[in-house]
Amino acid sequence: MKLFWGLGKVLTLGFWLVVLVNTVLALPNPFDLLINMAGSLLLLTHLLELVLFNGSLRGRMRPWMDRGQILLFGIFHLQTFSRSQAEIAHA
Repeated sequence: MKLFWGLGKVLTLGFWLVVLVNTVLALPNPFDLLINMAGSLLLLTHLLELVLFNGSLRGRMRPWMDRGQILLFGIFHLQTFSRSQAEIAHA
């Protein structure tokens, strides 16, 4: 399962790289609009995740770093976060 979350983070980072390239260089006409819309939707989703899981970040050592990773990776960072908290609780 750890491999799945790591692969998800790599793919999400790759997608953000495509969105960044699309903002710097103009891609062909139908694709630039679709990439911008998908990037906006993903950013909106990650912001919603950040608002919903903000309460669980208060006990973390570096909550601002976690917030940045949630904005970048979304649920893939939240899954590793909940697993590490569960390991601490059982220890």
